[in-house]
Amino acid sequence: MDRDLVALLGFLGMFALMALRVPIGIAMAIAGVCGFAALTSWGPGMNLLANVPLSVLTDYNLTVIPMFILMGAFASRGGMSGELFKAGRAWLGHLRGGLAMASVAACGGFAAINGSSVATAATMAQVALPEMRRAGYHPGLSAGLVAAGGTLGIMIPPSVIFVLYGIMTETDIKKLFAAGVIPGLMAVAFYFAVVQIISRLRPDLLPRGEAHTWSERLSSLKDLWAVVLLFLFVLGGIYGGLFTVSEGAGVGATGTLVIGLVRRRLGYREIKAAMIDTLRVSSAIMIIVVGAFLFGYFLTITQFTQKSVDFLVGLPIGPYGVLALILVGYFILGAIMDELAMILLTVPIVFPAMMQLGFDPIWFGVIIVMAVTFGMICPPIGINVFVINSIARDITLGGIYRGTFPFIAADIVRLVIVCAVPGVALWLPGLIE
Repeated sequence: MDRDLVALLGFLGMFALMALRVPIGIAMAIAGVCGFAALTSWGPGMNLLANVPLSVLTDYNLTVIPMFILMGAFASRGGMSGELFKAGRAWLGHLRGGLAMASVAACGGFAAINGSSVATAATMAQVALPEMRRAGYHPGLSAGLVAAGGTLGIMIPPSVIFVLYGIMTETDIKKLFAAGVIPGLMAVAFYFAVVQIISRLRPDLLPRGEAHTWSERLSSLKDLWAVVLLFLFVLGGIYGGLFTVSEGAGVGATGTLVIGLVRRRLGYREIKAAMIDTLRVSSAIMIIVVGAFLFGYFLTITQFTQKSVDFLVGLPIGPYGVLALILVGYFILGAIMDELAMILLTVPIVFPAMMQLGFDPIWFGVIIVMAVTFGMICPPIGINVFVINSIARDITLGGIYRGTFPFIAADIVRLVIVCAVPGVALWLPGLIE
């Protein structure tokens, strides 16, 4: 059978299974194994199914993922997210749209100790969303802001997506983390600007909050020592050469647990719940990783990957034209796939092409992460939107999606800036030896 035809049927089969609501990881695994067997035989196909999951799940480099997720789970159960929002509310709440800005600031702070966008969105939805609604904020806009703020979880280090990209492309994860800092802070600043623009055009949507005294503001900072300590200890240790990224993730999870125990914020029930949360999220991620590897072996044997690279490099539209085409492709894929599946499925194809066209691998990693965040808040998938909807069921999906649109516009502007000025992402990594 023609290899190109088999590759096409493999993609169609995968998307058909996804349309039937088969989990993405399982859909990729089924399509990959069946396609591989169609080109070889069922014996090699079954050997692939037996060996790939074992090799992937025992890869030491991937241990960083559950460790960073566990760190975020302990931080969430230990009340650190609430402390971040409390401080933001004390300092910004008296401004028009102040609670919205406090929510964005809290999302950014929580992202610094949590590598998951979904976890950031879910946590802040439980902390910040009720406060905004009690203050008279528009429900859909408030929910859309929290969904968009959740995307900071994969931009500001530590980031699970940066880890996967680094492992797949053999790019320095420390430099990837550093590259995400300035674009992440830009996202916070741009979201602040969006809130201020909306508050001036439609002041009824974002009313002023309660004013706090200077004593209350200063008092709100005393509980932030744990977040600051964790951030400095984990990232300082990684960049200071005390431990590797994988070791840093384990140290961070342990440190978060110790802080929670010392502060008496984590008891048996909270620790058990954090473990269960981590197990659920990590299992879902690993299933997608295994499925992507199985599908990747299938694409390799069809030579689809190399042909795609040759096609992209040979297009007569220049390097930035190819980059624009790839970004459009990510926007489209974001409507039907989650960010992990997009990264795992597309990076083996687009990364070699981008390197042949002369782009920097660290800069391209930042561009990729920024691109996949659109899919997390854009219809019809928008996993962050579904997470918010599962918590605030009285706010419709349509209302939340409409609330994300102003922040999506800000993200597009930020993406254009980083594309046009690579130094925005590359300055900090350039300071690292």
